[in-house]
Amino acid sequence: MNEIAGQDTSLTTVQRRMGNRDIAEGAARTAVLRRRYDAPIDDVWNAITAPDRVDRFFLPLSGDLRAGGSFALQGQASGEILACDAPHLLRLQWTPPGDPGYSDQVEVRLTADGPDATWLELEHASVADVFRNDPDTGCYGVGTGWEGPLHYLGEYLRGVLPDRPSTEWYTFDEAEELRLANYRGTEWAKVEAQHARNTGHA
Repeated sequence: MNEIAGQDTSLTTVQRRMGNRDIAEGAARTAVLRRRYDAPIDDVWNAITAPDRVDRFFLPLSGDLRAGGSFALQGQASGEILACDAPHLLRLQWTPPGDPGYSDQVEVRLTADGPDATWLELEHASVADVFRNDPDTGCYGVGTGWEGPLHYLGEYLRGVLPDRPSTEWYTFDEAEELRLANYRGTEWAKVEAQHARNTGHA
């Protein structure tokens, strides 16, 4: 367990689903995560869009940060900012490093739940095979991958994390990361199987 961030107590409260939608690359599958934060919508929006806050719980962010501009998350992804409607919608072209030959699309939607709470819904769409979850082989998809950053966002908004870049406080705990990946991956494998049954691909 990371000593600063603490244990992920949101594991059972994250709402997970899979779907299908068209993006610029073609017919895509989607992984959708939804969870509630005890913070006003403007604070959550600022936390996920301001470079000096994003790097507190995720990674260094740079670029021409406006609709039609571009962004880069260090070591994670880069691309065009397709839409930016504060404080409700952020849509990104999401190109992994190494020129994989395709670009995903990530969309974040915020909805106020009264004056002091916010629902965040993150949708990751891709034409590539990036959704498979098999804890037995250690294969985890993008849904599993997004759960960590959303957990750390919650800890940051609660004031648990230090007000300095995550590169200065985060320490990798292999055993704890494996435990979390196994739990999250198992939950996503269930969602994937249910989606396959619903769409007749089981």
